[in-house]
Amino acid sequence: MAIILLDRIVAAAAAVRRVVTGRADVSRATWVAVFAALGVVVATVVSIVGVARTPEQLAPVTLDAPPSVEQLGTPGPGTPRGQARPAATTPTTVGSPSASAAPPPVEPPASAPATTPSSAPPSPVALAADFVIEDKALLSYGATVTINNPGSVPATRWTLTITLPRESLRVSAVEGARATQDGAVWTFVPDGDAGQVAGSASTRVSFRVNGAAVGATPTACTIDGVACGGLTG
Repeated sequence: MAIILLDRIVAAAAAVRRVVTGRADVSRATWVAVFAALGVVVATVVSIVGVARTPEQLAPVTLDAPPSVEQLGTPGPGTPRGQARPAATTPTTVGSPSASAAPPPVEPPASAPATTPSSAPPSPVALAADFVIEDKALLSYGATVTINNPGSVPATRWTLTITLPRESLRVSAVEGARATQDGAVWTFVPDGDAGQVAGSASTRVSFRVNGAAVGATPTACTIDGVACGGLTG
C-alpha cells in the first residue's frame, strides 16, 4: 500500500511541475498552496506507512455489551415501549391432593353362601304283624300274616318267624315270601320286590300248614323280633 501511495505522490508532483512550468505567470500564493497540498499528502502518506508498519500499537476498539434484563429493571412510567422487558416467569403449578388419582376401592371378599346342613333321612320304624287262620280243614288249615309299616320309609328287608307245635307239621303254598325250615321253626323273608313294604302301607304273607289240625296252631309268631298280634295262647 505504501508503494502505491508513493507512486501516486510522484505522479501528482510531476503533474504539478508540468502545470507550473507551463505557466510563467504563476504567483507566489499559488506556489504556497501547491507546496502545502504536497505537505499534507506527504504527512498523510507517512501516517499511513507508520500505521501499516506497527498495527499492533493500535488499541482495539471494544464495544460495551448491551445491558442485561436484570440491569434494566422495571421500566418507569415514561419508559418507551420499545425497551426490553424482563421475561415473565411461569409459576409452577402444584397439583392439589384431590386431583391425584385415588386408589380403586377395595371390594370386600364375597362371603361364601351359608350352607344349610342337610337333614338326615328318616330311619325306618319297627314293623308290626297280625296272624290270622282263615281256612280250617281236617288235615290242614290256611294262615295269613299281614305286615304293617307305620313309618314313611319303605321296609325292604324283614324277617317273619313262625313256630309250630311239632316238627311233623309242614308248610306249603307260600305266597309273598320265601320260607325255610329249622325243626319246628319256619322263617319267612321277602321274595324280591314282592316282599317290600312301602311307607304307611302293608303286605301279606300267606301259607298252608299240613298235618292233623288238632293242636296245630303256632306257638309263637314274631316280625323282626316283635310278637305278632292275633295269636292266642
